[in-house]
Amino acid sequence: MGDAHRIGVIGLGVISRAYLDTLAGHPAVRLTAVADLDASRSAAVAAEQPGVEALTVEELLSSPDVDTVLNLTVPAAHAEIALGAIGRGKNVYGEKPLAAEFADAHAVLEAAAKAGVGVGCAPDTVLGTGIQTARAAVEAGTIGRPLSASAVMVTPGHERWHPHPDFYYTAGGGPLLDMGPYYLASLVHLLGPVRAVIGAAGRLRAERVIGSGPRAGERIPVEVDTHVSGVLEHASGALTTLTTSFDGVATTAAPIEVHGETGTLTVPDPNHFDGEVRLHELGGTQWHPLPPSAGYAAGARGIGLLDFIAADGQRAPRANGDLALHVLETMSALLRSSAEGRRIELTTSVEPPVLVPLTAADEWRRAPAG
Repeated sequence: MGDAHRIGVIGLGVISRAYLDTLAGHPAVRLTAVADLDASRSAAVAAEQPGVEALTVEELLSSPDVDTVLNLTVPAAHAEIALGAIGRGKNVYGEKPLAAEFADAHAVLEAAAKAGVGVGCAPDTVLGTGIQTARAAVEAGTIGRPLSASAVMVTPGHERWHPHPDFYYTAGGGPLLDMGPYYLASLVHLLGPVRAVIGAAGRLRAERVIGSGPRAGERIPVEVDTHVSGVLEHASGALTTLTTSFDGVATTAAPIEVHGETGTLTVPDPNHFDGEVRLHELGGTQWHPLPPSAGYAAGARGIGLLDFIAADGQRAPRANGDLALHVLETMSALLRSSAEGRRIELTTSVEPPVLVPLTAADEWRRAPAG
């Protein structure tokens, strides 16, 4: 039994509440400090969390009472905060994407390797029973040899519900960099790494209108592509067609389908931890649900950080920096392919993380440190 791992959180926006709820009371971790550019946010969180200090960003990065920095800032700040933590000898676990630019993400991993500290990165939804059950089925040969997949994410845009959606439409945002990590991380789990891509992208609106909150009705500029499609060539030879869009009202397409020689799997929304996996066998007449067979049951944001801490040098964390870097390069290559009109080969590869055994919620919520 080791001491609880000390966590400092930088960035206390909308997503931070989910992380704080998951980490609260967990025996493996202890929240020691919080920081945000808006000091009132950090003060409010510290007031409701016994033993937690409200610090400035610089104070938290330098605090001797922080082992790992949980980086929940906007994408444009991910690399700067990560490098600041690494430079002070701290581990860093961040929201996706690893950085707004591939070169910056690569620099983060290089710095971490030199400093001897760890890097983890969301999404961790892929560690839930939805994606992990589908992966277990693929690995068990349930659909035979995987041949292809489709992945579809279509929404009207986050400005309809998010009170401050500006960053979704600036560098580091857009449907691919925002939602793509859920789908691409899942596809690496299911089909392995990507070796090359062909992409096409566009934007048909120069601005968006905020639909809720104190800024409702305000118009914000669109600086990134809002519909991105592409084909992923996996190292295994399988092909995935991918669509991510902030330009559609709705879709009936399954979030992910995996097609094999003897069957097809429908895979639930990778932005959620659970959901039904269904199988249609060759020659069959209907879809059959598969019972959960792998993954963290009743998972919640922050399970990837707990897995990162539990790995403790004995295995690679499942939500690790190498996977995040490969996912980011895949997305960057799709955008580059669209701009240049050609097929792009990737420079990175990654081993899919170890399958998560079926783990009940009361097991992972009570798992001790060490």
